[in-house]
Amino acid sequence: MRAAVIVFPGSNCDRDMAVALRAAGADVQMVWHKDAALPDKLDLVAIPGGFSFGDYLRCGAIAAQSPICKAVVGHVERGGYALGVCNGFQVLTETGLLPGALMRNAGLKFICKAVGLTVATSDSAFTEGYNAGDVLQFPVAHHDGNYTTDPETLARLQGEDRVAFTYESALNGSLADIAGVLSENRRVLGMMPHPERAVDMGHGGTDGQALFRGLLGQLTQA
Repeated sequence: MRAAVIVFPGSNCDRDMAVALRAAGADVQMVWHKDAALPDKLDLVAIPGGFSFGDYLRCGAIAAQSPICKAVVGHVERGGYALGVCNGFQVLTETGLLPGALMRNAGLKFICKAVGLTVATSDSAFTEGYNAGDVLQFPVAHHDGNYTTDPETLARLQGEDRVAFTYESALNGSLADIAGVLSENRRVLGMMPHPERAVDMGHGGTDGQALFRGLLGQLTQA
């Protein structure tokens, strides 16, 4: 699997993402946000967490206007895979590649801790390494993780089995405790918790490994 990790000013999980993907066996390239094109023959584009452009204006809004994001949209429109974590999830909603928006946490406080995460579906390349109903431990670190959308979109996400993960207990005010959602073709995943920070026992747990290994296995077969 060939993957690219996008780097913006203020990204701080780009190296973590690259390390997790490489540990799973991927060939990874780092791509600067001002680049206008992605490397050839990519399988996956990963947009990491952090505070792109200092979260000015709106989290992910300025990053979504970067030249590379036009290439990311084109990659997805051609059927490519994309993973956005934390700030990356915010960027994916700002580009329109995923529905909804990430608002300020209900308590208006930054949340940084390990949380229980329930796998809502195993029917995707990102989640096939788990069983629906599995409870994982992933870290979160966000101030704007409150997933919000209109009732019609929520009904569609739930009806089409496109909610990937939910928080085990109420965390930030997210509608239906949603922690991650899939695109219509199930090839784009946005999530607030950090799987790339849960791949090494030295960092507190390895529940994220199955996401990267499952993705690698799926894309290697494709």
